Amino acid sequence: MHHISTAKNARRHQQGIALFVVIVFVMLSMLLALWASRTAIFNEMVVGNDADYQRAFEAAQSLIQDAELDIQLTSEPGHRAGKAELPLETSEIGNILNTLNVFPFCKDGLCVKRRGEQDFWNNTTDADASAANNFATSLAQLATADVGARYGEFTGATFKDSSDDEAPHNTILADRSAADRGGWYWIEVLKYATPDSIGGASLIVDDDPAAQPSDLLDLKLNPSVVYRITALAYGLKANSMAVIQETYARTRLQD
Repeated sequence: MHHISTAKNARRHQQGIALFVVIVFVMLSMLLALWASRTAIFNEMVVGNDADYQRAFEAAQSLIQDAELDIQLTSEPGHRAGKAELPLETSEIGNILNTLNVFPFCKDGLCVKRRGEQDFWNNTTDADASAANNFATSLAQLATADVGARYGEFTGATFKDSSDDEAPHNTILADRSAADRGGWYWIEVLKYATPDSIGGASLIVDDDPAAQPSDLLDLKLNPSVVYRITALAYGLKANSMAVIQETYARTRLQD
């Protein structure tokens, strides 16, 4: 009888250890499943944010192209009628820059050279219009009607699919429900150097009066301005934004 009782106790002891091992494996499996699910959710968030940024980036690229077309259409009759206009002749540059040199230093998507923070899209503090040094305009002050320009506003470009006039081809550009939705662009009109000794706008200006035209790179600009375009597009997610800048020169063909 003593041997039989000892054997039963041993079996119960073995069964207790097996149960403990099973519980440990179940807990480890649960932890692994939880870790896998959290990793999957995190990866989905990263992929979703990246996809949203790519959509906003593509919209900003479209805005850059629209701004370039806006510049190219300057000489077309009726272009920007009643709005701030780009200069057609060198003699017009001064008047246009004087017109734009009033707070917030942009009008209808045209701006003077920015004197405040260059990355104005990161500026959330509005500048005081009455202050002497009021160059640090905020994004909210620039992304507004009659100050910034929307896609197609001056070019007639459409963000809708020609095969279906009711469905927007680009949902980001089509969203104009608020100032912080959709996209905007601004064109800075930058007066270019015109040394009398060279007689044209040059990329590199030499102060040496003996410099020859062949020493410099003539951009053949008429009028002698270049443009810096800033395009900004908001993503569909909160705090998602893409910004592109480029310098653009409207050149003419030489005879």
